[in-house]
Amino acid sequence: MSIWDYANPRRFMRVSSWLLPWSTALAAVTLAVGLGWGFFFTPDDFRQGSTVKILYLHVPAAMMAINIWVMMLVASMIWLIRRHHVSALAAKAAAPIGLTMTLIALATGAIWGQPMWGTWWAWDPRLTSFLILGLFYLGYIALWEAVENPDTAADLTGVLCLVGSVFALLSRYAVLFWSQGLHQGASLSLDRKENVHDVFWLPLVTCIAGFVLFFVALLLLRTRTEIRARRLKALLARERMA
Repeated sequence: MSIWDYANPRRFMRVSSWLLPWSTALAAVTLAVGLGWGFFFTPDDFRQGSTVKILYLHVPAAMMAINIWVMMLVASMIWLIRRHHVSALAAKAAAPIGLTMTLIALATGAIWGQPMWGTWWAWDPRLTSFLILGLFYLGYIALWEAVENPDTAADLTGVLCLVGSVFALLSRYAVLFWSQGLHQGASLSLDRKENVHDVFWLPLVTCIAGFVLFFVALLLLRTRTEIRARRLKALLARERMA
């Protein structure tokens, strides 16, 4: 069986109906364990105090905000190249989730930054590129709503997604491009020396897994909703023509 078989809406609906309850349950358990472990059973940092615990929300949300845009880019490119409607609807379904993750990351970053930097906001390269990424999310959602023809909307948002990927890349690697920025380096890295201490690392990885599973569950749910809405719109159009 080819992976492209799942671009068939009926097959996607059948498979996703089985995956959705499992991903929802796993997300709930993993998030409860990760956040509970991180907020209640890890010590305060010797420099940042209890403020360090905001990383259990901030880091997963920021990672998801960037990676959701990457997922939207891949889905949009599949649409533009192969014209599979499920991929376009999946990209559309993911955008509000990505915007929410971006807002969580910006809000938690500001809450952390005020005691650490002495300000709620700084025009740091990573913060600025992340803010622009959030505006691209807003523009992407607005463009879907503004264009009546769904195929045209998918084409235009696919191009917008490609352009916005520049800022997704900058959000991820701005610390490397501009070393003078205030934002710290990555909390997780393939280089173990750059990782946070194990006492924070283990619950952080659990939280990240929970956020990923939560995104999968929401994506499946929202994509199923988009497919049903597309079917309903097609049925109503047929009735008007009859």
